[in-house]
Amino acid sequence: MHGYWEWRRRTWIAVIDFQHRQGSHCESTAAASLLAHHGWPLSEAMCFGLASGLSFSYLPFVKIYGMPLVAYRALPGRIIARLRRRLQLPLRMQQFTDSTAGQVRLDALLAQGQPVGLQACIYWLPYIPENLRFHFNAHNLIIYGQQGDSYAVSDSVLEGTHRIARDDLQRARFVRGKLAPKGRLFYFSQDVAAQDIRGQIGPAIKQVAREMLQPALPWIGVKGIRFLGKQLGQLDAGIPTRETTRLLLHIVRMQEVIGTGGAGFRFLYAAFLQESARLLQSEPLAHKAIELTAIGDAWRQFAVELARMAKGRAPLSPRLLQATADALAARETEFFRSLSALRTQLPGG
Repeated sequence: MHGYWEWRRRTWIAVIDFQHRQGSHCESTAAASLLAHHGWPLSEAMCFGLASGLSFSYLPFVKIYGMPLVAYRALPGRIIARLRRRLQLPLRMQQFTDSTAGQVRLDALLAQGQPVGLQACIYWLPYIPENLRFHFNAHNLIIYGQQGDSYAVSDSVLEGTHRIARDDLQRARFVRGKLAPKGRLFYFSQDVAAQDIRGQIGPAIKQVAREMLQPALPWIGVKGIRFLGKQLGQLDAGIPTRETTRLLLHIVRMQEVIGTGGAGFRFLYAAFLQESARLLQSEPLAHKAIELTAIGDAWRQFAVELARMAKGRAPLSPRLLQATADALAARETEFFRSLSALRTQLPGG
């Protein structure tokens, strides 16, 4: 048990010796933090990469704030699920139809000295600054202690730890809507011994390359990037309408605010490639990390173009936006083709 009980002010306190981490992305950081707590300190980037977390999706039939879902990583929950499967981790996941049952289960795990990962809506977390709150139901955090009706929180968005009242946490865990968390929690049932992951890097890269280059649906991977470009190319040139402005700013928000962002996830995956290059002593893999970082810079410039046009600081040019998206799709196509060819030279590839 990684904790103990203390008696303070006539209230039992579950104190768990847990190390808070601030990271780039909530789900991969939560996985890395829990894994480190249970004996295997993998980096966030390595967890993200081994989980084949990099992706792209433009889903016009899934609405967020009334706008199409744009995602630059694997869909929520898949990073943790894939990491568990790839590394055969003793990671348990649960969801609840009843909020009381979800609360009882969380309290029971904390009483056992278990830090617990949770999925919640970031809007209803009062310790998050107001300017960072928005209705997003797939935020991940860790609860590592309890004092009466108050819980100790490790949230990778913030530098330090915080506390949250039981009622506030329940509201955030059982909010309804798209990607509703349904009280989802995850935890390790036992400690984990470090293992040799060199043979898992190639298969993890293979999965990302396949999903980017040969997606099952036309809205995923490089096809999805081109589809986004086609949609932008059909906008009317000139002064953007209110709906057009909303769409452009929505894409910027989904890319650069929600989660790590399009460029940020490319940088995070590049860090995984760089770390893998050192581990495998692969100079070509190190070069691929540099190449993906440059692609991340191009994604960031794309967001700048979108924002400038939306705010009237540059003329709205649908052709330019489509050409930029097509160029990004072409660069990622070439990148993942060469990365896929390279992974065949890696252990387990």
